[in-house]
Amino acid sequence: MPSEHRPDTDARPPAGDRLDDDHYPAYTMGRAAELIGATPAFLRALGETGLITPSRSGGGHRRYSRHQLRIAARVRELVDQGTPIEAASRIVDLEDQLEAAHRAHAGPRDTSNSRDETRE
Repeated sequence: MPSEHRPDTDARPPAGDRLDDDHYPAYTMGRAAELIGATPAFLRALGETGLITPSRSGGGHRRYSRHQLRIAARVRELVDQGTPIEAASRIVDLEDQLEAAHRAHAGPRDTSNSRDETRE
């Protein structure tokens, strides 16, 4: 009896790893829109702003990760408050850049503070 050949199983991470991976594109456009309370058109428009770029399935369908859905939900909150989608996308992008800068700045400072404490 021939063994079953499954070519993709070696190339993909185990299912448990994919479930824990915040960046794994697990959600279809319809499901993603449903989860954040938006329409597929909203997600397409968000992609046009360049803030998030969904992965594509073999058939060309958009796939979104949990990380991307959190970003989309943040933009949706701003849009619901009356901010145009382009401006909301820019605001979220700038917030992310600011947060990254804070993390980068805090890292060396924490290290230098601990060095100062050991010298005392």
